[in-house]
Amino acid sequence: MSEDDTKVGSVSQKRYEEIVAELREVVEQQTTGQFVIGDRALEIEPMRLRGGRHEVAPGQELFTVRESLHRLAEDIGMSYKTVERQRWTASRWPKERRRSGVSFTVHRILAHIEDERERFEAIGKPPAGKTRWTPDDASRRVGQQAAKPVSPQEKINAIHTLAREEEVASQVATVMLHRPEIAARAMADDTARHMVNHAQADRGRQAREHFERTDVFAPAVRRIEHSIEFLDLVAACHAFTAAAGRVVPGLRDRRLSEDERAVVHQRVAGVRATLDWIENAVETGKVDMDAELARLLRGE
Repeated sequence: MSEDDTKVGSVSQKRYEEIVAELREVVEQQTTGQFVIGDRALEIEPMRLRGGRHEVAPGQELFTVRESLHRLAEDIGMSYKTVERQRWTASRWPKERRRSGVSFTVHRILAHIEDERERFEAIGKPPAGKTRWTPDDASRRVGQQAAKPVSPQEKINAIHTLAREEEVASQVATVMLHRPEIAARAMADDTARHMVNHAQADRGRQAREHFERTDVFAPAVRRIEHSIEFLDLVAACHAFTAAAGRVVPGLRDRRLSEDERAVVHQRVAGVRATLDWIENAVETGKVDMDAELARLLRGE
């Protein structure tokens, strides 16, 4: 396919390049206009210093400043937020430091670089391999979320931003866990697996409490459950003893490494603490565990 046959949307590559050249001139004109608005807003209300050192950021102006900017915004038919943002951006870029060919949007984003020298140098140095700044590149430069995430971390950050509300986050997590490969990777993460187990236990506890509060058969079921719990506990102790009886003899004449011994000692400490916990629960009926045991059981 020749270059003339290449399409960008519904236009040829040549026509696309003509449109880009035309619109760059428009953007340049808009940039000039936005800086003019910012400069005039600065003339009406110069930037104040906070604590004698830092300029007041957008949204933190004095009441009298907001009044003046509101009036200006209304008189020129623009929103207050737009005028406020243009005023602040103009304050961060003295006229001699503004770059022709760089959009106002990029100037506004890079304005968040606190150090003046660093800020003024940055605008003249697009990212490696590029001849122009883009808003996404500028956002990455100042640590903000790019509109079009590229790297895995940026995509993760974008999902976090979209799923800030718990209801949205829970639906996203549910949909994702319907995919077997994602569920498998999630369960390979110790923290994720612990949180899922904790949620399952909490859900079971809530269901049981509801049953015990509302069902007429709850007392009879509780008597049966005590028997089942007794059998489960005895079975768990038997399984551990049987497994140890099968595995330990295999260590005959074998010298474990220092790291291996450290791991085993750690696990044995967890077992001892668990046995003490079981004995205490059997004797007193109290099943609360201390923080150290909880940490050991999580494998920390």
